[in-house]
Amino acid sequence: LGLIAAAVIRDFPEYYPLYSIKDYRYNNITQSNRNRLLWSDPYVDGVKTGFTDAAGYCLIASAKRGPRRLLAVVLGAASDAARASEAQKLLNYGFQFYDTVQLYQNGAQVSALKVWKGATDSVPAGFVVDQYVTLPKGQAPQLKLTLEAIEPLVAPITRGQRVGLVKVTLDTKPVGEYPLVALEEVPLTGLFGRAWDTIRLWFK
Repeated sequence: LGLIAAAVIRDFPEYYPLYSIKDYRYNNITQSNRNRLLWSDPYVDGVKTGFTDAAGYCLIASAKRGPRRLLAVVLGAASDAARASEAQKLLNYGFQFYDTVQLYQNGAQVSALKVWKGATDSVPAGFVVDQYVTLPKGQAPQLKLTLEAIEPLVAPITRGQRVGLVKVTLDTKPVGEYPLVALEEVPLTGLFGRAWDTIRLWFK
């Protein structure tokens, strides 16, 4: 549910303001948003409440303070008030004890990867969007980033093609994985160059 909510916020920003509407009137009937946090926390702007006998009272809450946005997911609460209270606690805890750190900037080259059978011997690799990670405050210096390139990387390569993966760990525990893409295209080299690289790959 958290991943779905994050995708809605990221991929459909033009529709997201609908989730912060407190009430609306249709056919002479006023319908109120059941997300209590919209009234009690000025930073909360969504997302969705729900209830069934089997699932209990549920809430996906989203709040943005400054540039940071956090999501809290509460399932199986005993009441409407309880789900709002627990979601508020989660959001407050997240903003107080966690930081969001930028790992890579959009368009910045992370590495130059070896290319076979290409017009150039390497391709600049990076990300087409800014990459962030959220972690406990003060832990950023302990992050370890490991680049795993796709091998062999054979031309032609198109811009935006996945060429590797950056794995992020904190104290050996996985934190996230970020697909690495080609920042430029690499066309095929000539016939002789392709033949030579084919031979070299046989012995690699």
